[in-house]
Amino acid sequence: MPAVLLGTQQASQTATAYAANCDYLSDELRRLDLLIQLRLLRERRETQPTTPTIMDQFRGLVISDEEVSRLLADTSSWRSDDGLSDQEQAERQELMRALSRLESHIQERLAASAGEAIYLALPVLARLFHLTSFETQIILLCLAPELDRKYEKLYGYLQDDITRKRPCASLAFDLFCRTRADEFAMRPVFDSQAPLIKYRLLRMTDNQPEGSEPLFARPLKLDDRIVNFALGVRTIDARLESSASLVSAQANSRAPEVGDELRSRTLSFIRAHFGDSEPNGRNLIFYLRGPAGSDRRALAETISHSIGLDLIVADVEKMMSGPSSFEETVWLLGREALLRPATLCLERLDFLIAEPDKHRTSLIALIEAISTFSRLTFLLGGQDWRPHGLSGEELFITLEFPQAEDRTGKRLWDSQLNGHYQFAEDVDFDVLASKFRLPPGRIRDALMAAETFARWRSPEAAEITMDDLHAACRAQATPKLGALARKIIPQYEWDDIVLPDDQLAQLREMRQQAMYRSVVYGQWGFERKLSRGKGLNALFSGPPGTGKTMAAEVIARDLRLDLYQIDLSQVVSKYIGETEKNLSQIFREAQSSKAILFFDEAEALFGKRSEVKDAHDRYANIEVGYLLQKMEEYEGIAILATNLRQHLDEAFVRRLQFIVEFPFPDEEHRRRIWEVIFPREAPLDADVDFGFLAREVKLAGGNIKNISLASAFYAASDGRVIHMSHLIRATRREFQKLGRTWDEAEWTLR
Repeated sequence: MPAVLLGTQQASQTATAYAANCDYLSDELRRLDLLIQLRLLRERRETQPTTPTIMDQFRGLVISDEEVSRLLADTSSWRSDDGLSDQEQAERQELMRALSRLESHIQERLAASAGEAIYLALPVLARLFHLTSFETQIILLCLAPELDRKYEKLYGYLQDDITRKRPCASLAFDLFCRTRADEFAMRPVFDSQAPLIKYRLLRMTDNQPEGSEPLFARPLKLDDRIVNFALGVRTIDARLESSASLVSAQANSRAPEVGDELRSRTLSFIRAHFGDSEPNGRNLIFYLRGPAGSDRRALAETISHSIGLDLIVADVEKMMSGPSSFEETVWLLGREALLRPATLCLERLDFLIAEPDKHRTSLIALIEAISTFSRLTFLLGGQDWRPHGLSGEELFITLEFPQAEDRTGKRLWDSQLNGHYQFAEDVDFDVLASKFRLPPGRIRDALMAAETFARWRSPEAAEITMDDLHAACRAQATPKLGALARKIIPQYEWDDIVLPDDQLAQLREMRQQAMYRSVVYGQWGFERKLSRGKGLNALFSGPPGTGKTMAAEVIARDLRLDLYQIDLSQVVSKYIGETEKNLSQIFREAQSSKAILFFDEAEALFGKRSEVKDAHDRYANIEVGYLLQKMEEYEGIAILATNLRQHLDEAFVRRLQFIVEFPFPDEEHRRRIWEVIFPREAPLDADVDFGFLAREVKLAGGNIKNISLASAFYAASDGRVIHMSHLIRATRREFQKLGRTWDEAEWTLR
């Protein structure tokens, strides 16, 4: 490898190390100035006319006859000293001696700086990307206008075009090459596979609309991140800010909680692999496979902190939807890991590996960027995966992360407290751990958000309540279900729902299982006995309007969990594989928050599975089996609502923990529905007869709600008191909607 700026000779006794990066760059700019002066001396020899002419003022805009003759003359004396006057010869010799002295001075100070381990950005950049001395000089040539605008004018003059404020490759050859043979030898540095272009340190732009400029006449533009790096600016590449964040090794003084054994084994392996000196082994890629809420990112953070490196965390989904292409973003991400240096962590890899054929190009770009730049990479996903396209220069290791046990979740909460917060007596971290599977970073964010809620409510006390913590946790774990689900804000309580005693008891049993799962699965050890099926799967069946959705709202409000209604008729797709993709996204996004998933119109998918007669039957059964699998893996509450239980087969029913029948209400229950449907503030007249309505209006609760609401609007525009006449009028409209017979005379007599 050619020497890179950093000289090999011993520093002289008088040489002192550079105090800072700017001191070194100042010396390099002085060196560039001397080279430019030498070029200007030659420029004067080549362009100086024998006698001044009026055309001199138009230099760079017109071409004179004399200049044409010079261009066509013999070039055997190219860049020679022939033609220089004695005074110009003396001037040139003095410039050459000054340049030699300065170069020796720079080399000696660089050697002294290396001996004192002083960080100088440009030599580091040259070492990272294996740049030759000539390539490093090109970097400096492009950097100069970023430091001093005078170089824009100088470059315009030297390139005979005042509009060319950026240097081109030809100018680099003129300044840094002594002979034409040197120029020919250096032309490959601008090849697409040479470091300057391959690593996108600079790009060759073209001012012409159709790219008609010769290659070496195109301006050279230094990448903005490389400019910042050369100037010692440590901020992350601006193009990565929308999809990546930096976890500083210094700021992360308190390492996140992760299993001691796993952390110790991983750290020992990494240190043994790379050794104590500059790592020369293969790049390490860890694929951390596990569900959302496990300690995967925590491991990446604590390992990076332990080895003293920053960690760059990127979200694959955001990278895929960012302003730049995924291929461009992942390349910049890998280069950023090399520049800092830092370890690399890519979260939510499932967005790529769930459909490997569709994202084949992106996966290839990912592996290429990691292999090229990143010494230590952590990839986070939930599916089985083995990358294709590894060159053999990488070591790929899969680590399995099971879902954190409830006891572990409680320990994570405890580890973040440190006596800093004030909590109300109703706070129960066992309950929070059982409802929300949050990694340490999000637990910290949730605690800070809960304290903010408490201070807003009561600035003096700032005592965090269970409601504050629930609201903060839901904000941290809000699923992104998009168009596949509708979030319902629960309004109903237990007093609002009217059901037979047995059905109410079943709903309360569901609530109890959700409340005390941390005790049974965590403290009592049942988690170790079950590989899956640790959530709650329930079937709500019954005619429309009998309270199935209301029951889901009551449970969600009591447990303080998010509730999402999914219409299965919208999830099911005629395209093969699309239904499974939609279902997978729903369960994956809901996993961290343990949101209640309420699947309405379940008969759209859960019809009675028939014998396989053709490909359509076979695929329909595959969809049903896939949903059953995802329900068993989901550790929250999944509720299926159907009007036709008889269409569900026994194999499906066996895999449900609860089946709650919502019967059509009898007269007694209809009366209770009428009584609770009106708010306390509603002005009811004494002539309202709920007994009569319960006896004569044989409709379900949903229809009764419609009638009550319509009667309230009638009353609001007619006396502001709800009379029996308003209710009868609203009942008539509801009967019309349902196609029921309405006897006006009979209802008038009543």
